[in-house]
Amino acid sequence: MFLSTMLRSAEITDVVTKAATEAGFELVGVAPVDDAPELEYFPRWIDAGHAAEMKYLEARDEQGRLKRASLAHAAPWARSVVVCAINYNTAQPYSTQAPDHSTKMQGRGWISRYAWGQQDYHEPVMLRLRQVEAALRNAVGSDDLVTRCYVDTGPIVERVVAKYAGIGWIGKNTCIINQKVGSWMFLGVILTSLDLKPGLPAPDRCGTCTRCIDACPTDALIAPYQLDSNKCISYLTIEKRGALPEDDELRSEMGRHVFGCDICQDVCPWNRKAPATKAVEFQPRPELVNPALDWLAEMSAEEFSRTFRGSPVRRSKLTGLRRNSVIAIGNSGDLKFLPVLEKLARGEDEVVAESAAWAGRKLADIQRKNNTDRSR
Repeated sequence: MFLSTMLRSAEITDVVTKAATEAGFELVGVAPVDDAPELEYFPRWIDAGHAAEMKYLEARDEQGRLKRASLAHAAPWARSVVVCAINYNTAQPYSTQAPDHSTKMQGRGWISRYAWGQQDYHEPVMLRLRQVEAALRNAVGSDDLVTRCYVDTGPIVERVVAKYAGIGWIGKNTCIINQKVGSWMFLGVILTSLDLKPGLPAPDRCGTCTRCIDACPTDALIAPYQLDSNKCISYLTIEKRGALPEDDELRSEMGRHVFGCDICQDVCPWNRKAPATKAVEFQPRPELVNPALDWLAEMSAEEFSRTFRGSPVRRSKLTGLRRNSVIAIGNSGDLKFLPVLEKLARGEDEVVAESAAWAGRKLADIQRKNNTDRSR
């Protein structure tokens, strides 16, 4: 539309790459607006109920077609997708290096490392993405150019376009993995009406490894590259509203997770030497790394608002965070929490009260077993 030669396309791609690097992105690439083979699976995934209660994933266009199943249908004007990735890994130990039975971690919860930062990642990633968009528009110099920026908010499956932009391959845990950066990445995309030369998709380097599948405590990875959100700890602790399923095994396998889950990334060999981020916004707040469970479980609305202002943790809402925390308390096996659970089980929040009653029964069973053992 705007480009008369491939040389012009290459020049603009160079401008975009430079702008992305200056904005702080580690990786940048261009993907075509084609219906990738991976998207053919998306409608079947939805129909199987694997999206759980995330109805926004089922958004449809005027013809009733799933928007995320076809970018060409969701944005018919788009010709290319610029994909940018920024590392959010930090130098703190992974969750699997601090297992539930560890004495040091007893009574402590786990918040996914992407939520440790000073603010919700959407804003700093979007600000960087806008820099790239501005450079792109300046390079083209046409008022007819159409662009749209998205950070987890658009009708697009980011990891699919990231693959075809050469950012990385889609791992068996469904995350984008780059052989140098690993998988601790936030993705931002710019849809554009430009015909830019696309990159080459990265080869799949998972090989025969199944560590992520084997490590998932709830068996949410039902097959390589396939996730059932109904069993995923991240979904259960962040997106799921109300009481969690009355499944003792599922609740027990959630361990000490109170917001999100990093296990399938923790065990990935490609993350062993993943570099730490240089972005100030993603540096961890100490109080969110292995936080005290009783602090979270008894948190007031005022403290929740003050502590998590601008944080991704707000997505779980206060009820969800407290619910998750009392379940983690039940999984801790620490009898000192029994009085806390007894109080919460009598509280006005029905969801928290039900979870506290479940956790209280679990700790009471441990107490009875201990008393029986001592009496023998």
